[in-house]
Amino acid sequence: MSKEISIEQIKQFNNKYHSVPSHLISQRAVMKNGILASSENQASIVKNNPVFSIDLDTGDVSNQKQSGRCWMFAALNTFRHQISQTFHIKDFELSQNYTFFWDKFEKANYFYENILATSNESLTSRKIAFLLQTPQQDGGQWDMLVAIIQKYGIVPKQIMPETFSSSQSREINDFLNKKLRKDAVTLRKMVADNKTSEEIAQVKENMLQEIYNLLATSLGTPPDSFDFSYVDTDGNYQLKQNLTPQSFYDEFIGRDLTDYVSVINAPTADKPYNHMYSVELLGNVVGGKEVRHLNVDIETFKKLAIDQLKAGEAVWYGCDVGQSSTKDSGVMATDVYSVSETLDIDYQMTKAERLDYGESLMTHAMVITGVDLVDDKPTKWKIENSWGDKVGTKGYFVMSDDWLNEYTYQIVINKKFLPTELQDIVKKDDVTVLAPWDPMGALA
Repeated sequence: MSKEISIEQIKQFNNKYHSVPSHLISQRAVMKNGILASSENQASIVKNNPVFSIDLDTGDVSNQKQSGRCWMFAALNTFRHQISQTFHIKDFELSQNYTFFWDKFEKANYFYENILATSNESLTSRKIAFLLQTPQQDGGQWDMLVAIIQKYGIVPKQIMPETFSSSQSREINDFLNKKLRKDAVTLRKMVADNKTSEEIAQVKENMLQEIYNLLATSLGTPPDSFDFSYVDTDGNYQLKQNLTPQSFYDEFIGRDLTDYVSVINAPTADKPYNHMYSVELLGNVVGGKEVRHLNVDIETFKKLAIDQLKAGEAVWYGCDVGQSSTKDSGVMATDVYSVSETLDIDYQMTKAERLDYGESLMTHAMVITGVDLVDDKPTKWKIENSWGDKVGTKGYFVMSDDWLNEYTYQIVINKKFLPTELQDIVKKDDVTVLAPWDPMGALA
């Protein structure tokens, strides 16, 4: 039976609050400065100074601006590090707008196919509500970018530069999602009216043409071929002619992306370690690379990242960036704010509890470019962000090892760094499919 709050209880709450002197100290500070500013721990910022025993040379940071393309920026940044070093090109970036265009286009088709596949379900079902809540968005996963690159290749930023809508994506997302929801009405009605598969396919093709038109108007038209010129760091002019997005990738990057695996640390009871997982309704390219995760314990997780860094290769990773992190100084540490002391409330939860109860999930992707090892144990990690050079140390953040343990969920590792037993698990078809709303399906 429900029980209301009584006036007498409120009086007791008020008396207890005022009976604790530290409450009044906190009240004065928080009313003037806010909770976080009043709780910032300078000792943590000093401890997490940006000095690392392994520190890859990765150059200036990029800037995703007002868009949710962090996963895309992080992946392309790992490629541009390689290009800059191999071809001696300074201040080079790959086109995030190019991959953005094709991701939006493919996500529209992915949505249409999911609407058709679930057309027998009620509009009140959780699955339909999930699809219609956000038909498409900026976020994504590593495997989703792999699917785009494998199909469409990649181009330098100078070939397809940023536009208003790529840098400030709220407007284009609003109008894309309006159209996709309207099209969902049409497709579900066609199925209900027993229209033929040929009739449905024709209507869907018309819808995709309109999606292409919207994207081309907002983002520009992706190139089929192009010439690429640059001056290397030795002052030599270089010209590559008649490239395609695919041939550019092969010549300037050339990685076999099937060699890379998403490794997660999700210590929840429903996800045993040393097993592969996928997520229902998660993807972008129909028929493209499926999103798959290998779940491992946190010590294995960190060792894999360290081994890849030692080999000179940066690590794409996903985390919950808003938890216990400062944007100005760029420190992510579990003790950077003492909120529990300020508010006199115990906020402690385990990593598994935060995932199970909706307190945390992956919200942002960045690149690990260094680590500080003391007695061969990590103490803090260097992070390349994509928020421009006005935050952190010229755009780079510091992540304490404790913070990684609690709020980092995903890294991408070349399979050659996996021990044999984990390589064997990755090869198997034994994959558990998680629900669409599982936190491991969160888009960075």
